[in-house]
Amino acid sequence: MKIGICGLGLIGGSLAKAFKRANETVFGYDINAAVSDYAVMAGITDGTLNDETIKECDYIFVALYPQAVVNYVNEISAKVKKGAVVVDLCGTKATVCPPCFRLAEENGFHFVGGHPMAGTQFSGLKNSKETLFDGATMILVPKENEDMHLLADLRDVLLKAGFGTVTVSTAQVHDVNIAYTSQLAHVVSNAYVKSPRSKVHKGFSAGSYKDLTRVAWLNENMWTELFLENSENLVTEIDLMVENLQKYSDALKVRDEEKIRSLLREGRLMKEAVDSDDKD
Repeated sequence: MKIGICGLGLIGGSLAKAFKRANETVFGYDINAAVSDYAVMAGITDGTLNDETIKECDYIFVALYPQAVVNYVNEISAKVKKGAVVVDLCGTKATVCPPCFRLAEENGFHFVGGHPMAGTQFSGLKNSKETLFDGATMILVPKENEDMHLLADLRDVLLKAGFGTVTVSTAQVHDVNIAYTSQLAHVVSNAYVKSPRSKVHKGFSAGSYKDLTRVAWLNENMWTELFLENSENLVTEIDLMVENLQKYSDALKVRDEEKIRSLLREGRLMKEAVDSDDKD
């Protein structure tokens, strides 16, 4: 099996390393030619993903920003091997999948939206690691009525890279949920560190501070595009968060002990219920 990976940053680089660990042939491309060349020299890839090697690939994974995914798939669409599968790895789907589904149908290959539920606050090939996806979930967004055998084969390929589970979704459901589980967390973390207290936290902080602030260290270019691509869903979540925080603030201002206790109890019970569901 031959695999192509476009974009050799944290996600693409980690995927290349994971597939090499599984003894698959990997071709890689990065807009920074030095990164592509280094990947070959370091044994992360077997060669460069170019106009010729694209034609050999059974699977091509595109680890770029949303609009760049659409542009790249359009650029390579006439070169992709008939029947091959192209999968994007970006964080939104509603604006990526429809045009790529169309390009795939017009050119005789398959496109499946993808989103690996793994990452770190760091970026770049230097921070990539072959174990990044071990046990992680990959969300797949196929076209309507996609061949189930094709999805089963893709699932098997992803398991080779270490993924533990594969979830199938629609673009709309994906983007609504990701606004809450990922994008809101980055907004809250990024806003949280803007307190003047962040400059003097050392010696006064432990695990809770570290957990809440980890993803404040982000790539602002990538996350700006992701936020704007999914702005309606994200604004809904931000507004709900503000509304809930205001309840705590209001109760504290009037020293309403029972209200504070009630709000805290409500949150604890909701967390317990969610954790219980996760164990089922």
